[in-house]
Amino acid sequence: MTEHHDTNDHISEASDLFEHYQFKASPGLKIIRLDKFLVDKMENTSRSKIQSAADAGNIFVNDEPQKSNYKVKPGDVISIRLDYPRREIELIPEDIPLDVVYEDDSLIVINKPVGMVVHPGYGNYTGTLMNALMYRFKDLPMFQSGEARPGLVHRIDKNTSGLLVVAKTDQALQYLSKQFYDKTSSRIYHALVWGLPSPAEGTITGHIGRSLKNRKVMHVFPEGDYGKPAVTHYRVIEDLGYVSLLECRLETGRTHQIRVHFKHIKHPLFNDFEYGGDKVLRGTVFTKYKQFVKNCFDLLPGQVLHARTLGFDHPETGERMFFEAEPGKAMQQLINKWRNYTANRSCE
Repeated sequence: MTEHHDTNDHISEASDLFEHYQFKASPGLKIIRLDKFLVDKMENTSRSKIQSAADAGNIFVNDEPQKSNYKVKPGDVISIRLDYPRREIELIPEDIPLDVVYEDDSLIVINKPVGMVVHPGYGNYTGTLMNALMYRFKDLPMFQSGEARPGLVHRIDKNTSGLLVVAKTDQALQYLSKQFYDKTSSRIYHALVWGLPSPAEGTITGHIGRSLKNRKVMHVFPEGDYGKPAVTHYRVIEDLGYVSLLECRLETGRTHQIRVHFKHIKHPLFNDFEYGGDKVLRGTVFTKYKQFVKNCFDLLPGQVLHARTLGFDHPETGERMFFEAEPGKAMQQLINKWRNYTANRSCE
């Protein structure tokens, strides 16, 4: 019942959450703390797990998110809502090789490749990071607990590569999850976008929520209208003519945040088919150029986005830790193709 988040998705919309449990406080109930109320109601669930879920905004009283010290009153309706359907998908241990950047008794940091799904879901039941971790950590209590997503602190999208931290103990999970919730973790991405954002260094803000037209994608809404606040800081690393290489720093972590924010300012990520970046949006009408762009599209299956840097305080020592991972060969090859194209074009 511990909170589970994303990649770009740390705190989900209330409307995006799925109800897993609901309790109604009886008329004769004496006023009691929310975490104590739920411990009494739920077998095999610790108070610390409940507190962690409340901190992440997953526990609602009368449809409003509440902290664990909320005083439950007679008639209150308490629900626990998570960001995946209640129908559980069996986690099958699979011997899948992982690119391990760092590991100790508390946590593991992995450089996830493009194309790997983080956890099983509809259409992706095997071959995920969680299947690999279930095999690797089959002897650890957390991975024998029956949790739907043991150890998962945050997520990154299937076609986004890069760094991900996974907890190996309950204590580490709670400690790390709180850092992501409190925005004290550090995440820096590299992205290739269409065009050249202006100014070259800036901040994108805008509430992000599920699109009202297509629930599979996100949308930026007017402030206060719908969605949750989202903030992305960026700077241009390299102007490559019709595309730009950017550094993006997340202040918040909404679903698809970088992707939807750059679509919003009309600079979608290169080859992002869900947000319109898989078309020729800048450049010439010449057939040769269109073929060049198609060749670039063919190098990667989706958006050109890499979680390059990850920083957090270690759950045992409190030491600030930073990790960095270079993009994969395909992304580097694609960026080099644009460098060569731009250099040759400037010589014409």
